[in-house]
Amino acid sequence: MRRFVVIAATGLSLAGCSSLSFDAFKSAPPTVTVQLDSVPPGAEALTSGGQSCKTPCSITAPAADFSVTFSQNKFQPATVPVQVVVNPGDFTTSATATATPNPVVAELQPATPVRKRKPVVKRVKKPKPAAAATTAPEESSPFPAPAAAAPAR
Repeated sequence: MRRFVVIAATGLSLAGCSSLSFDAFKSAPPTVTVQLDSVPPGAEALTSGGQSCKTPCSITAPAADFSVTFSQNKFQPATVPVQVVVNPGDFTTSATATATPNPVVAELQPATPVRKRKPVVKRVKKPKPAAAATTAPEESSPFPAPAAAAPAR
């Protein structure tokens, strides 16, 4: 019976070792805090990761490259790419991330109003009614009057 208990205890301890993972010792993936601003302030800032806020504001993003699109009524939208550099840590320090540019600033340009053109309507001139044929040519006509038939000789 004693052998059975020792074999069962050894089996359980080996099974526990096989599920041991070193993931518990790893730190959480790094994040980066980025300040967002726009000229004029009050623009809606939307990251490619789905986070949004009204400028001026700050967001915390995962340590990966992303872009920020700024939009505001009566202004053209602007997109700014953000590059994130991750410095891996070691056993004594954790990984850090740095965003470039930080702060992210976008200068929004005013939207040019779209002017609607008036449709161009071509007017067709109605032809004047034909005047009654006259026998005498007009004096101002550049063409000479037809000659009367010459008498036969």
